[in-house]
Amino acid sequence: MSHPAARDIDKIYPRQEFVAKLRRLADALETGKRFEISIDGEKIRVPAGAVASIEHERGEGVEEIEFQLRWNREIAGDESASGD
Repeated sequence: MSHPAARDIDKIYPRQEFVAKLRRLADALETGKRFEISIDGEKIRVPAGAVASIEHERGEGVEEIEFQLRWNREIAGDESASGD
């Protein structure tokens, strides 16, 4: 099995589009279903068993909150495969 290339992307969305994505994510988490999202042209499939966390960072004059989903690609199998 080939491994996807490493990547680290920050994508800025208009507020209305960001809210819609959060609603879809919340619905998937609440119903225990897989969440799919396209980021910078790549389709990402987040398995239902992904671990959710919230991270807070504070730096020089800036604060950041990150909502994170983490999963192991090998354990998730084909369910989390990216690309199409």
